[in-house]
Amino acid sequence: MITPYGHLTYCSNIHPGEKWNDHFQSLRENLPFIKQQLSPDQPFGLGLRVANEASIELSKPEVLAEFKSWLAENDIYVFVINGFPYGGFHNVVVKDDVHAPDWTTIDRLEYTIRLFEILAELLPEGMHGGVSTPPLSYRFWWETEGDKQKATERATSHILELLDKLISIEKETGKYLHLDIEPEPDGILDNTGDFVQWYKETLILRGEEYLGAKYGYSDQQATEAILRHIQLCYDICHAAVGYEDPQEILDSLNKVGIKVGRIQVSSALKVNFESDPGIKLKAIETFDEPVYLHQVVARNANHTKNHYPDLKEALAAWDESQQEWRVHFHVPLFINNYGVLESTQSDIIKTLNIHRENQFSSYMEVETYTWGVLPEDIQKPIGESIVRELEWVKKILSYE
Repeated sequence: MITPYGHLTYCSNIHPGEKWNDHFQSLRENLPFIKQQLSPDQPFGLGLRVANEASIELSKPEVLAEFKSWLAENDIYVFVINGFPYGGFHNVVVKDDVHAPDWTTIDRLEYTIRLFEILAELLPEGMHGGVSTPPLSYRFWWETEGDKQKATERATSHILELLDKLISIEKETGKYLHLDIEPEPDGILDNTGDFVQWYKETLILRGEEYLGAKYGYSDQQATEAILRHIQLCYDICHAAVGYEDPQEILDSLNKVGIKVGRIQVSSALKVNFESDPGIKLKAIETFDEPVYLHQVVARNANHTKNHYPDLKEALAAWDESQQEWRVHFHVPLFINNYGVLESTQSDIIKTLNIHRENQFSSYMEVETYTWGVLPEDIQKPIGESIVRELEWVKKILSYE
């Protein structure tokens, strides 16, 4: 939906369906109700998640035409696509496979190109569009620093091929599209610092060479093209897990001129061990589930940090020197306390307050998909839950 601070939507990865017909059915069952509650008299924007198998089907002209017709009939528009999870995301064990195939592979490149071709067809006139994507690869798949560096180089080469495609799409259709790279704990681009360093020292330098050789671009022209089409997906949950400060994130981006393609409005779990550590350990242990990765960053009394690839490893390694945990677990936005546990809701409020004062992205996308952790007495059907999330964001932005 359109707000004074940009377009606000939610990501349809909450709805199941790796095959297009299954996902489309979920959209038909939920979206009309959500729109009626939030934007009955105005168009409603959707952050679309399209799995690889679904993208192949949706690329068929007759299937895409049917979807476009349904969107028009229901006054719904698509302006961002979630291209992070390639395959199964519901009813399967995801864990580190959420990164697979990574950007070292041609499969990831071809999938992402397909998503952009779909988005170019769906995007309303006058709007730019983004596809979010993983942070190059999962760092624990690479045994040595040399292996990780080689993976980074291969991934960068494929992203430059994607950049070439985005330049071509804009020349041919006038549609301005951008890749929104999403740092995540334990990705090769673990945090904003990693992303900015890679962007300056690898992407721009390699991109200047690549675009210079292919199109005769000057270094300045190449840099401008890169900054235009390769942007940051600012996931508030991921930044909070890394204890990143929102203003420092934006300052580091502004120094290079990197744009924020979208703000993913999301919340993590927080555990303060300075009181009742035994009770809190038992409470957080209940969140150790087998489907998704729940990376943990522990802050110690001496101000150092320990990183754990999943909650199970963190639970096994806890000791009394650890004062706080941040746990990658996309919990609902509107709840700040889960019994003795907390959320990083304050990071969302701080980020949105900065955005309200000085808009730094055109798009905000709520990404909550762990509804099962809600206390039973406040659980609601999925449509109502999504409405509640978006209403909470509207309240923080303070507009009606």
